[in-house]
Amino acid sequence: MNTWSILLFNSIVLFFLTLVISKYMKKKTLARATPFDLISYAVIAIIITLISLNLINNIYFGLTTLAVWFLMPLILDYASMRSKWVYNALHGKERVLIKNGKVMEDNLSKERITGQEFLQELRSKKAFNLADVEFAVMETTGDINVNLKADKKPVTASDLGKQVGSKTEPQTVILDGNILNEGLTNAGLNQGWLTTQLEIKGVTLENVFLGQVDSSGDLYIDLFDDLIQVPKTEVKEMLYASIEKTQADLMSFSLDSDNEAAKTMYSQNAEKLEKIIKKLEPHLLR
Repeated sequence: MNTWSILLFNSIVLFFLTLVISKYMKKKTLARATPFDLISYAVIAIIITLISLNLINNIYFGLTTLAVWFLMPLILDYASMRSKWVYNALHGKERVLIKNGKVMEDNLSKERITGQEFLQELRSKKAFNLADVEFAVMETTGDINVNLKADKKPVTASDLGKQVGSKTEPQTVILDGNILNEGLTNAGLNQGWLTTQLEIKGVTLENVFLGQVDSSGDLYIDLFDDLIQVPKTEVKEMLYASIEKTQADLMSFSLDSDNEAAKTMYSQNAEKLEKIIKKLEPHLLR
């Protein structure tokens, strides 16, 4: 075989070998990769390049070296899953940077972080005021996680004593003008329902770029033609308003009626509806 044939053959084989290697390597973004991960990626890439260009005289030596740099990180990853000591030896330990609202200057020095860099990291976590931070820790990946003081955290439904219905993953039912039956099945719906919803909104399937169904059964669509305004689905809000109006009407009938039996009936039904409204509120208004 001539040189060009060897280069072509090596490149094709190593292309698919690289796909296999990348599939089994740890799934990390470059931002979360440790220095050792980056070195491993670089070494593997260099070895593959050298073999592909036939710069390593003995291809078996090159493949052996590649196997070592591919398998050793896998072995160490499995070992770190089994042993906390191995994990700490490979990745290090988390380091507390703020504790009880007090900056740990010694730990900042150990991580070689300047005060300006630390404040910049806090701002990236939406903590612009150092006095608002209760606890901050540097993870082994280099990320800094921040916990605000209790009175500085955003108010949640739990803080207000409100119940909120759970949500599930939205299902994509239309993509590029095509119906995705898998998404409809996962949402417990069918094409007939989807066709009806599109008719209500006054749009055609061919003009829909993306369609998603949320956990409440509401359909959100984005059209290819951005100039067309799609009416917002407010089925839950309308249902809630209708029940509230019925409850208010029953209370009004109770006050206006001169018949004691009718007054009692209206009043009791109004109370029942009020209890139903409280139960439905987390699911209809969220």
